[in-house]
Amino acid sequence: MRAAGLEMPYLKQWGADRRMAPHGLAGQVLLQEWLEERCGWSGRSTAQFAVVIGGHHGVPPEPAQVADLDAHPELLRTPGSSEALWRRVQEELLEACADEFGVRGRLGEWRRVLLPQPVQVVLSAMVIVADWIASNPDLFPYFPAEQGRTGAERAIAAWQALGLPEPWRPREPQGSAAELITARFELPKGAVVRPVQEAAVRVAREMPEPGLLIVEAPMGEGKTEAALAAAEVLAARSGAGGVFFALPTMATSNAMFPRLLTWLDRLPAGEGEQLSVLLAHSKAALNDDFAEVKFGARVASVDVDADGQVPMPGAEQRAAPAELVAHQWLSGRKKGMLASFVVGTVDQLLFAGLKSRHLALRHLALVGKVVVIDEAHAYDAYMNTYLDRVLGWLGAYRVPVVVLSATLPAGRRRELAEAYAGAPGGTEAFTPVGQASGYPLLTAVCPGHPPLLEQPAASGRAGSVRLEGLEDDLGVLAGRLEADLAGGGCVLVVRNTVKRVLETAKVLRAHFGSEAVTVAHARFLDVDRAAKDKDLLERFGPQATLGDGRPTKHIVVASQVAEQSLDVDFDLLVTDLAPVDLLLQRIGRLHRHERKDRPGRLQDPRCWVTGVDWTAEPPEPVRGSQVVYGRHALLRSLAVLQPHLAKAGPVVRLPQDISPLVQQAYGPHPVGPEGWAQAMAQAQLAHEQVRAEKARAADTFRIGAAGKAGRPILGWLRGGAGDADDTRAGRAQVRDSPESLEVVVVEQCGDGSLATVSWAGGGRGGLALPTDAVPAPRAAQAAMACSLRLPPEVAHPQVIDRVIAELEQFCVPAWQAKDSSWLAGELILPLGADCQTRLAGFRLQYSPDDGLEVSRE
Repeated sequence: MRAAGLEMPYLKQWGADRRMAPHGLAGQVLLQEWLEERCGWSGRSTAQFAVVIGGHHGVPPEPAQVADLDAHPELLRTPGSSEALWRRVQEELLEACADEFGVRGRLGEWRRVLLPQPVQVVLSAMVIVADWIASNPDLFPYFPAEQGRTGAERAIAAWQALGLPEPWRPREPQGSAAELITARFELPKGAVVRPVQEAAVRVAREMPEPGLLIVEAPMGEGKTEAALAAAEVLAARSGAGGVFFALPTMATSNAMFPRLLTWLDRLPAGEGEQLSVLLAHSKAALNDDFAEVKFGARVASVDVDADGQVPMPGAEQRAAPAELVAHQWLSGRKKGMLASFVVGTVDQLLFAGLKSRHLALRHLALVGKVVVIDEAHAYDAYMNTYLDRVLGWLGAYRVPVVVLSATLPAGRRRELAEAYAGAPGGTEAFTPVGQASGYPLLTAVCPGHPPLLEQPAASGRAGSVRLEGLEDDLGVLAGRLEADLAGGGCVLVVRNTVKRVLETAKVLRAHFGSEAVTVAHARFLDVDRAAKDKDLLERFGPQATLGDGRPTKHIVVASQVAEQSLDVDFDLLVTDLAPVDLLLQRIGRLHRHERKDRPGRLQDPRCWVTGVDWTAEPPEPVRGSQVVYGRHALLRSLAVLQPHLAKAGPVVRLPQDISPLVQQAYGPHPVGPEGWAQAMAQAQLAHEQVRAEKARAADTFRIGAAGKAGRPILGWLRGGAGDADDTRAGRAQVRDSPESLEVVVVEQCGDGSLATVSWAGGGRGGLALPTDAVPAPRAAQAAMACSLRLPPEVAHPQVIDRVIAELEQFCVPAWQAKDSSWLAGELILPLGADCQTRLAGFRLQYSPDDGLEVSRE
């Protein structure tokens, strides 16, 4: 450059001021200067366009940064004899760009444009993606002259080598809603299309423009199929190129992924059309269904986002259908959501509301999709703070959204609708949304239009459940079960804490025998949890019958994992008291399938509610339940269920009573007997204080609402949280959950060597894990499948430092090598031959039957 007459100080001559001019910010300031001086733009109109350049490294600059650089022009061009030449070269480059892209003639018109903030964000993301592709030396070698290609030829060759699948091009589905549902889904024999499914498709077709569709319907009504059918219609109407299906947990995401693949296989496809897919959570690489798609893909490039690569082992799995690919370039941590079809945890959606680096990429990924949010009732106040803000941005982008719930409070329904429409809380037009009491219910919201409400006909599937309060005594429970199971039967016992699960299972095993009791909760190794879910489906799922999978007599003692995802059916339900919407979800596992083989005593659905001191006034939920759910929600649940819990009280009618019970429990009016009023008022006050604290905490790192058109997104991520990803630390930013630690559990043999746990199925058990070398990929993957989240008491702030320090003593240096993509950076927990260990004053014991048990020494 000096040879060309462009003087440039040496690095030492710059001093600390050089940090004021990173090249992104310098590019923004130079573009603004050129637009003002050469194109006649005002200073206000330039920033809304130029900020796209300033933020192309992931964070838009602050206004103060722009002002500081404006005050130091010497950082943009060297003062002195070459200053004029510097200016001329910079202007020539900008003019050449304007000519290359054919925009010079439009600049006069564009200076009057007020660029909406959502457009600024998407343009920033597109520049980031283009910059990453152009920076890949495998696609664009550093010495192009040696290849003898023109710039255009290089670009064409690079694009072909990258080989990104084209976006989905949905076609407007023809025929009736029933025909669409039947064509896209393999309905069980004798099944018919539900009215709510037909209504969802019809409303998606008839709403003024694609927008928000809230589907409220009972458990088992086919809401998932309704959502995907509506998504296809909304995608065709809006031009969306994909679908993102957000679910509460990894387990529910894993269960949904094969259902999405089946749906994709039934979509109309053009010849040679490829659809990119992704399972988006931190353990997706261990999922067999995703692995099949991943290694059936045509991989043509190297992921340039090296720090965010998703580790993948060698391609040992069978190939997937050619139409579905998981492209390697789209597997990077920051780029995965750009795939056309994504199933993942709701965290991936909530991250779009978190001030974090490269946030624009998350927005770009959502802008081209229909977003489906399942189990909308399952998110707490902290998560809802992020969800509402994200919905506001999705509404500004005009992204179609489908929200699913069986038990959505009316007030929450209104909040969702107002958030998407960008309307202030309490807007009169949304009063009917908050007052609607019909069930099932569809709510359609399009910004700029009044909301639409439709109540589909009931499906005809109806039933009733008799509730009974049961003393919280394990001996009493065992005695009652012995009497009711005299002729056989399958019982589900749901506890609110793992401690209560294990205590209950111990007593019931002593009474009925170990083979008659199964335990299910979240403190199992991933491999054991997956095997247990599969076992439960095989024994209690829709295909199981007596003599063919379903046991004659059995008791499953489970935590909240039984509320979601598993399509299982039991003859009798015993449950700890829970918020009424969750208790109704649990009731959804009772007499779920049509069966002719139920024992005589269990022909009628019954639910025993326990975990309560019924002698207190008002009845007092056990402490563990209060810690999990809060006293306020539990007392209101008790209050609305009280008539049904009385000895001669009415049964709970399904689905008729679902919405009334939920609306009463979550409504603004007092409920329960007068004698409960003081206790309930105190509980409500404490609840409101906690809720406000959570909202304030969430607001710390939450992005602002979309601002006025023309206002640049300078400072958009001010005070941000840095990088956000689907790690424990990342999820903690959008979930109000206790601190936890995840460990990889391995077995320490008698000679001190390490191996994968011996009982792991699928050929994963007992594989050697050498400590002087990187383990074989198969063994390393098997070890990762044996990860486990330690309970909150082991990760409490008072002990977590000691816990981490002791776990780090088991760090294996050889496993930290660059080519150890599976185990590098993981915390290792070795168990002895007795499956026990000691950690920071705790005794940890694990078994494939009971999972992890923790006790103080």
